Amino acid sequence: MTTDPTFWLIARASGLTAFGLLTASVLAGLLLTGRPFGRAVAPAAVAEIHRVLAFLGLAATGLHGVALVLDRAVEIPLHALVIPGLVPYRTLWSSLGVVAGLVMGLVTASWYVRSRIGAAAWRRIHKASFAAFLLAAAHGVWAGTDTARPWATPVYVGALGLVATALAWRVLTRSGRSRRRSGSRAAAPAAPPAA
Repeated sequence: MTTDPTFWLIARASGLTAFGLLTASVLAGLLLTGRPFGRAVAPAAVAEIHRVLAFLGLAATGLHGVALVLDRAVEIPLHALVIPGLVPYRTLWSSLGVVAGLVMGLVTASWYVRSRIGAAAWRRIHKASFAAFLLAAAHGVWAGTDTARPWATPVYVGALGLVATALAWRVLTRSGRSRRRSGSRAAAPAAPPAA
């Protein structure tokens, strides 16, 4: 007896699409904060692209989960999409995907409460997107059925390399700016004594 592969194909395609969109969203966020192109790229446009990519990535993640539930190759209950540890297929690696999806949802939802929670709390929540990215990569590599295909390794290694490079750029330029600011404060002449 053969089963219809439609939902399995949708699950595979949407999972890879979700990972690609998450990668692009993280890169856009790093582009926004690291500003490697200076003023040549408008921050407002990058912020909007970053937001849209995050929403599309979350939608693709939802489609990935629903397609897996609808596929009959592995019996996955609907509540397993939000409770880690309930997927019987490669449970640990599937759980990492569930956690990555939940973190993506939290980070994306934080846009709506930013004014209530404050910019500092919002930034702390937003940093969890790096965890979501790493968890999604681990999920894709060890739970994905396409990992053995010749194109899969360059996809995952390329994504990890791009994000690592962009993050290194951000960290190095931020620390350089901090040193320049503290150096310019130290070099500033002292105010003349009040008469």
